[in-house]
Amino acid sequence: MEILVTALTIFVLAIFIGFEVITKIPPILHTPLMSGSNAISGITVIGAILSSGSQDTLLTSILGGSALVFATINVVGGFLVTQRMLGMFKKKD
Repeated sequence: MEILVTALTIFVLAIFIGFEVITKIPPILHTPLMSGSNAISGITVIGAILSSGSQDTLLTSILGGSALVFATINVVGGFLVTQRMLGMFKKKD
């Protein structure tokens, strides 16, 4: 029970710290940070592939497959947002 409380405390603190950090970022830095976030999500995709392919139990395969789907959606969405943001800075003809 103590481990669960510790894990939940760390999770809640990470949410608050993440929110504070993200709200302090100026819009001009959004695109470079989004690219870094896409790289981290790419690592998540690799981990999800390894998890779903290990086939230890049915639960790990299902969770790994769902993690793969969600991480892929995150990567694709991040690249689309980055492309749109970069398009805003291009000179008009």
